[in-house]
Amino acid sequence: MTLRNILIYRDCLLAPSETFIRSQAEGMRIYRAHYAGSNRNPGISLDPERVTVLNSGGAGGRMRELLFKSTGLGFPIERKFRQMHFRLLHAHFGPDAALALPIARRLHIPLVVTFHGYDATIKDEYARKSYYTHRNYIRKREQLQRSAALFIAVSDFIRGKLIEQGYPADKIVRHYIGVDTVRFKPEPEHASPRENVVLFVGRLVEVKGAAYLIQAMSQVQRENPDAELVLIGDGPLRAELEELAARTLKKYRFLGTQPPEVVKRWMNRAKVFSVPSVPTETGAEEAFGISFLEAASMRLPVASFRTGGIPEAVSDGETGLLAEPRDWQGLAACISRLLSDEALWRRLSARSRERVRESFDLTEQTKKLEEIYHSVLAGDTSQATGYQLRPSRIDA
Repeated sequence: MTLRNILIYRDCLLAPSETFIRSQAEGMRIYRAHYAGSNRNPGISLDPERVTVLNSGGAGGRMRELLFKSTGLGFPIERKFRQMHFRLLHAHFGPDAALALPIARRLHIPLVVTFHGYDATIKDEYARKSYYTHRNYIRKREQLQRSAALFIAVSDFIRGKLIEQGYPADKIVRHYIGVDTVRFKPEPEHASPRENVVLFVGRLVEVKGAAYLIQAMSQVQRENPDAELVLIGDGPLRAELEELAARTLKKYRFLGTQPPEVVKRWMNRAKVFSVPSVPTETGAEEAFGISFLEAASMRLPVASFRTGGIPEAVSDGETGLLAEPRDWQGLAACISRLLSDEALWRRLSARSRERVRESFDLTEQTKKLEEIYHSVLAGDTSQATGYQLRPSRIDA
């Protein structure tokens, strides 16, 4: 079967935290992904034969990027893209979709947009003071709402946010990206016993709630001095958070940004996963949290706050324990229960992986994405937006 070419647009291809975009695109069996963007971030490897970027460095690259972002011109539409016979363009994040609109229009192909979080939650007054691409998105949002064929929300929470912003409900589908349950598979317990470690993985920014986790761990360590907090990730709040930890915690480590294999090893060692995200004044809020599913696939129960899309990723009492937003004492109680109640931990641990395999397996979710593509190309997005996709002959 000949694979059908599609174009994936991400303005910067691809940040180290965006492995989910590559995993989804490279997992397709019917469509073959090519990638386009203004510039290249070497954080995630991509097949160079399937990558087109405008700005590879130097004054010429910066001029091409500026031309594209101001006029929509610059990509080799006639010379290269038309020859690829792309079936559709899939842009990740709303601001990127606003940039990609002219490409889809000139190629006469439908535009599909995935909203991942901040692009659906940041308040307009903050977006208008943000970087150029975000401001451009606010200006072109109504045009995007009219012109795109379909909008994909990574959670029901994000779907609701899009509807609040005027996106037509009949053009929005909630689709979970999913996790590679083969790659994220725990070692046998006898080979790798769990340690009294509470693991945080994420950027050290306000929305991720690391300060609340440090407060919670100070209480946890009063009852359980052996409990250790391990934080993987970096960000503008690192120095402030390290100072807070030094004042209040007995055992902790800041490991900075780490490659996926290191993160996986810590998920195999830890006993609790905690990223207690909180809403911020700007409107930023956790959209879903793919890291919660990665942890669950590793049989690692979660303790977090009940905010944003987290309750969709973490089933309270089934795969983790959720406290009310910003209730660090409640969070501490959740963590302490998971560290001390072995029967509870084993029940949540076993169910965590089961639930991911049932509802969030990457292979199955990517098949559903391909059916969504097929619905768009067939001009019948009602199949996609009905959530329950009807069988279709996508191998035709």
